[in-house]
Amino acid sequence: MTGHAHHHGHQHDGHDHAHGHGHSHGHGHSHGHGHVHAPANFDRAFLIGISLNIAYVLGETIVGLHVSSVALLADAGHNLSDVLGLAVAWAGATLARSAPSKRFTYGLKGSTILAALMNGLLLLVALGAIVLEAAQRIGDPHPTAGLTVSVVAAVGIAVNLGTALLFARGRKGDVNVRAAFLHMAGDAAVSAGVVIAGIVIWRTGLGWIDPVVSIVIAVLIFWQTWGLLRETVEMTLAAVPRGIDFDRVEGALAALAGVDRVHDLHIWPMSTTEPVLTAHLVMPAGHPGDDFLRAAEALLHDRFGIGHATIQVECGDCALAAPGTV
Repeated sequence: MTGHAHHHGHQHDGHDHAHGHGHSHGHGHSHGHGHVHAPANFDRAFLIGISLNIAYVLGETIVGLHVSSVALLADAGHNLSDVLGLAVAWAGATLARSAPSKRFTYGLKGSTILAALMNGLLLLVALGAIVLEAAQRIGDPHPTAGLTVSVVAAVGIAVNLGTALLFARGRKGDVNVRAAFLHMAGDAAVSAGVVIAGIVIWRTGLGWIDPVVSIVIAVLIFWQTWGLLRETVEMTLAAVPRGIDFDRVEGALAALAGVDRVHDLHIWPMSTTEPVLTAHLVMPAGHPGDDFLRAAEALLHDRFGIGHATIQVECGDCALAAPGTV
């Protein structure tokens, strides 16, 4: 490997040798594999989203305390959990772009999975607090300024929809960005519920509507968070990513010319967007050469979106060990 003779700071070129494109690229995040069709990163979206939401949460909390509305406070708690969620998702996405090192040979790509997991757990904590407060209020409803509640929540619809749109483009490919998108879209719906509740309270003067609405909000968030948590726990346990059918990948490899059997096939997520594959192919005719391996890697990339594949060729029971295999 000649690439280590010239060390001028950007060490991440080291992993290019495996893929055979020796050209160095100074921007350490796209790695030239083009298997994510979203913008290279969502830094601007995260920055705008976090700033907008922090400002809104502060306003909503102040008004909620002032008019003693637990629904507004629940909504603020929900929005705050999203600010935390956005911050965690952003940290995960940023860490994921760091260069591979000798210690972290994949870089820190897995931090997107940890971020999505923490996200789900944070939401569950926020839920507990909201439900507890609301349950205490149902028996002892406080008078609430319904119209004020509606106006503040209406601003929330705008803030949340605006932020959700920033992430709309990336939600198909990345569970981390999808988590951010879902939270924001969910928040907009929740704020709409609070607007309606505020109007009903204003017209009828029924104080118990306020805590009941906050519990409904909590149930909605729980429903949304549960799916996210399940998927990220699967990822933490190195499950095959949900978009990839193990049997079809195995079948595609087995169908390649000269392949007798496929064994030791492993597919796991390196990050929320990048699956990794390793496989042993039994090829009695011996080592087929680089063209075959390139074609196999291209097949995996184009049909299944797997950009990192390591394939070991074995000649089965033949006496002559094929060159280039261990």
